[in-house]
Formats: sequence, C-alpha cells, structure tokens
Amino acid sequence: MIMRKIIFAIVISIVSALAGWSANPAAAMIDRIDPGASKNFKLEIKPSKTNYFELDQQGNKVVIRANNYINQAVGLNWYLKHHAGIHLSWNGMTAELPNPLPKVEQKERHENPYEHCYDFNYCTFSYTMPFWDWARWEQELDWMALHGVNLPLAAVGEECVYRNMLIRLGYTKDEVNEFIAGPAFLAWWAMNNLEGWGGPNPDSWYERQEDLQKKILARMKEWGMEPVLPGFAGMMPHNADEKLGLNITKNMKPWNGFVRPAFLMSTDSSYADIAKVYYEELEKLYGKAKYYSMDPFHENGGENLDFVGAGQAVMEAMKRNNPKSVWVIQAWSGNPNEEMIDNLNQGDLLVLDLFSECKPMWGIPSKAQRKNGFGKHEWLMCMLENFGGNVGLHGRMDQLLANYKATKTNQLAAHLKGIGFTMEGSENNPVMYELMSELPWRSEDVNKEEWLKEYTSARYGRCDDKVLEAWHILGNSIYNCPEGNIQQGTTESIFCCRPNLDNKQASSWSKMAMYYDPADTRRAAELMNEVAENYRGNNNFEYDLVDITRQAIADEARLAYQHAIADYKAFHKEGFEKNSQRFIDLLMMQDELLGSRPEFGVGRWIEFARNAGTTPEEKDQYEWNARVQITTWGARENADAGKLRDYAHKEWNGLLRDFYLPRWQAFFATLTDVLNGKQELETIDYYAIEEPWTLQHNEYPSTAVGDPIELSRKAIDLINAN
Repeated sequence: MIMRKIIFAIVISIVSALAGWSANPAAAMIDRIDPGASKNFKLEIKPSKTNYFELDQQGNKVVIRANNYINQAVGLNWYLKHHAGIHLSWNGMTAELPNPLPKVEQKERHENPYEHCYDFNYCTFSYTMPFWDWARWEQELDWMALHGVNLPLAAVGEECVYRNMLIRLGYTKDEVNEFIAGPAFLAWWAMNNLEGWGGPNPDSWYERQEDLQKKILARMKEWGMEPVLPGFAGMMPHNADEKLGLNITKNMKPWNGFVRPAFLMSTDSSYADIAKVYYEELEKLYGKAKYYSMDPFHENGGENLDFVGAGQAVMEAMKRNNPKSVWVIQAWSGNPNEEMIDNLNQGDLLVLDLFSECKPMWGIPSKAQRKNGFGKHEWLMCMLENFGGNVGLHGRMDQLLANYKATKTNQLAAHLKGIGFTMEGSENNPVMYELMSELPWRSEDVNKEEWLKEYTSARYGRCDDKVLEAWHILGNSIYNCPEGNIQQGTTESIFCCRPNLDNKQASSWSKMAMYYDPADTRRAAELMNEVAENYRGNNNFEYDLVDITRQAIADEARLAYQHAIADYKAFHKEGFEKNSQRFIDLLMMQDELLGSRPEFGVGRWIEFARNAGTTPEEKDQYEWNARVQITTWGARENADAGKLRDYAHKEWNGLLRDFYLPRWQAFFATLTDVLNGKQELETIDYYAIEEPWTLQHNEYPSTAVGDPIELSRKAIDLINAN
C-alpha cells in the first residue's frame, strides 16, 4: 500500500510538472521560435519580491530562472543574444537554435529595480497595426515578452465598446458609424481628434476586432501582463447635446480640419451614469482591468475648460468601476493639465513621460521641462523614437543614456516606476529598442561603444571589424541626435517631400535639417557592403544592409536635389538636367533596393488591409484607408490647410515609384519648362496628383523581389558614380 502511494505520488508529480511546463508561456514561445527547442531548456519560476532572472546550467539543459513568466522571457532573450548570438526582432521572430545549446559556464543573475515596462502609443495601433491578424499579433506578444513588457496598452476593439454603449444610449447603428472612424484612423478618434473619417465600418469589422482583442488579452493573461484598457474620459459624439440632451463642450477646436468629438461636462448629472454604461460594456467584452488609459483634452482641444472637475469625474467613474484601478495618462504637450492632477491621490495616477529621450517633462532641463516634474505621482520614462511610422535611421543614444542615468540621483525621479516604449510607429530601428529594454537590467552604466560591440555580436551571430566600425560610425552620428535638437523622429527623406525650391520637411511638424554628416551613412553603407558576401543568408544582416544602404541613397539624393536647385537658380540648363536625372535615378534605385525586403514594401501594408475584409467592398474600403493614411492622410482640406499630408510618409518600394516619383517628375518638368522659357513658375496642385493613387487597387508584391546583397552593391556603385 505504501509503495502504491509512493508510485502514485510520483506519477502525480510528473503529470503536474508536465502540465506546468505546457502551461508555461515561455516554453510555448520557444517552440514558436524554433519548433521543439523548448526541450533543451529548463524553465523555473521561483517567487521573489525582486524582479530578477538567472541563467544557469544543468547537464545539457540551459536553466532560465525568474520570479515570473515575463522576466523568464527576458532571461531567454538575454541568453539568446549574449550566449547564443541570436537576435529576435520585428524583421525576424524565428531562428534555428544551436543544438546543443551553448552552455552557461557561470551562473548569471540580473535584477530590475522597477515595476513596469509599458508598451505602445495610441498611434501605434493605426500607424503600424490597424489590420494585423492574430498570427502577427502573436509574434508581437512574443516580442513584448522578450523585451520585458508587462504593462501594454490594449486598445484593439475599443470601438466595439463605444458602439455598444452608444446603441444602448439610443443611437442607431448608422449614427454610431458616423461617429467611429475607419480602421486606419481609429487612434485619432480614440484620442478625441476626429469623428467618422475612414468609415463607416461594417458589422464584420466589429466582430473581427472583438474576437482579436479577446485573443490578445488571453495571451497577455497567460504571461501575467497587466493590460491597460481604454477608460471613459467623457468623449461623446459632437451632437450628443441634440441627440441625448447632454451638457457637452461647445468650444472644442477643430483638429487639422476635422470636427472633434465633444466632451461630456463633468458637472452634467448624466456623467456618472454614462460612464457606468461604458464600463459595463467594456467589462462585458473584455473584463475588468487594474489600469485604464485616458487623456482628456488631448493636444489642447479646448479652452476655458473645467480641468479640475474633469479630472475628479474621470477618476471617480474609474474608481466606481474598480476601486483598486489606476489611471494611466500620457504626458504630451499640455497633457496632463497640472491643475487636473494636483488633487488626485498618490498611487491613483501613472504618468507616461512620452518623449523622455528628447523632451523630458519629469524635471531635468528640456524644452518641455516641468519644474516640479509630476509631483507626487508615479511615472514612467518612455522613449518615443518614431513619429508617423516614418522610415529612417534615427536615435538619441547619448541623450537616452544620460537622461536614464539622471533618474538615479535626481529627487524628482523618486516616483519613477519603470520604462516604456511609446513609438508612434513600430518595426524600425531595432537597435534603439534593444538598448532601452536592457537599461533596467544592467547594474552598471552603459558604455555605448562596448554595448554596440555586444549588439552586433548578438544581431549577426559574430562581430566583424568592418561591421563594428560601421555601427560605431552610426552610433556617433545618425543614432546620436544631439541634445537641443527636438525634431520629431528621423531626418526625413527628400524623396517623400512635396517638391519645392527649398525643401526643409516632408511632414508639417518634423524637419530635414541634418544633425549628422551624410558622409557617415555613406561610409557605413560601404563598410557593410564590403563584407556582405560573408553574411549572405543572415536575415538580420541583410535587413540592416538594405536599411543602411537605403539611408545612404536618401542622403545622396538630397545632395543631388541641392545641386539641381542650385543649377536651376543659376540658369545652368545642362547641370540641372544632369542632377535632376541623377535624383530620379537614385529614387528608382531606392525603390528597387527596398523591394528586396518585404518590410520596406507597400505591398505588405496593403495585403494586411485587404485580408482584413470579408467582401470585395470591405477589402476595397480597407485598402483605401491604408493608402490614404500613408499619403494625403485626409481629404484636400485636411491634407493642405490642415497640413496632415505626408505625416505618415513611408520610404517604401512601390510607393516611391508610383506616388512620390510623379510629384518629382511634375516638379522637374515645370522647372525645365521655365528654363526653356515655355512658362512662368507656377504652384503645382500636388493633391490632384496624389489623390488618384489613393483610389487605385493595383497590386504590389508582399514578398521579397531581388537579391538584397546584389542590389545594395548596385546602389553603392550608383552613389559612387557621381
């Protein structure tokens, strides 16, 4: 009998262990990275008040030990990068792991003093992922876990909650669809900037998004992530006074030509009741959360508003729904209003210092400095890095490291609770996100040069002298935007500008002023190309080779443009013809080069959009959403007077050839006619050239076309041919 009990206990122990293993999301993720590879790891969870992970060895198995699943994933990522020479990022989330795995020769432990790692900006959900399916989201959730994200914004399907709420309040489906934006513009609807643009959405869209969000939340729960759900800040349709008899704001400024939603006044007797309906519908769909994201009066949408009353009303409504909940708010422009948060209790608010690597608000000197920081409230140091999903090498390495270091000794950082990734657009510049994600896990200050050596070894599986030289050049130039330069993201590509005689920017809020020597990107591209054959088939290397060569082409094209304009102004016809043609040749070379990587093609973007539709009509509508967002952004009024055109410009294969090239051809043809005395210089109606492309349905490849190494070499030859 005793022996039977012992055997039974052993069997139960084995079964429980196997069940625990299968339930461990890190094991499942390893098998998504490389099917069957999880058997070579031993994953251990040992609770601790300290966030930590340990790397160890037991026989032939690598041990990854941590206090929770997310930190275990961070440990896995650390092992893969720093022991196995494998770097997983957006351009490649699978790899063939060595078998046997490299041994951990000496037990290694890393600790993180902070509580949170946040992810996403509302804009990310539209500039990068508006049409993602579950397969792509599953990869993103793996990326998030590997990089320590435990507090992600979960905004997918927010429109479903509003739809249900408004129908319950008495709106018809048609009226709801006049209010809710189309798929590619939902972020700016959610941020109270516009109504209806891009819609109406079919019923199938809401069904799709509800199902997708439930899958996302289920996976977040498996990892132990705390999703940040959109809360109720009072946003209502602008006609809610007439429709429902509510007391709403009447002084909301238009946003770049778009009618803004209204705000339900906090003093309205219906505020609490409508907030209750919202949270009830949110819970029915997605459950309760501990964290809710709300940004009242985003980007200074109103004047003479009751900020204090609004803050109290928002907080009270949230707390009635969940007394233990926390309000997450973005620090951007005038948000959060200081009066609004002063009276809120400590611990009830978590502030995202959205652009900490450039314009920190938390207290150190900057263009956005708040003298007393965020006072008593908890906050996160975030890196914005990318605006509009624009393509281009960019980073602020020294500033990021210095600003992070300052939090160690500055008393205004006493309530710092972690870091965050708050990019407007994702899937770019992986080096910056890798650096940011590692900072909390490193006890010593980071030496940039040493870190770049580690990064290249992990990224490509080995460290080559010429590759390292290229990255040191980039790390001290284009990836080192200096303090005081407050441009929004990458230095914009000349190809993506609406042409004129003095191009200084592609979008209306960024600029093209160089903070680096273009000879640096050219030299880095040459170095990468010199050793490219040694890395043939290396996915990360080929991606970076194309990206760095792309940057060198864009920088060379700016010189060709400047020479062409100088020739035009000097009435030098021969020089103008030569340099304007060189510009066009570089643009076409860029288009061909970028076709060799699907990440740099408009075809992938359009394919995601069309795949989201269930009927030909839906597919066409979603494609129109996708095309408009990356080009004109809105109708003529929004594009021109509203200055939104080209905000989300993309240096992409297909888009260069079919959208940007016709603008430049029209521009150079006009200047040629002026030089030949055929016409006076006139303003070109660029919107008339642009809009037809947004209405087309021509197909673009979504897979690679051409050899990236051969095309990069061809591009370097063209650059050096001048």
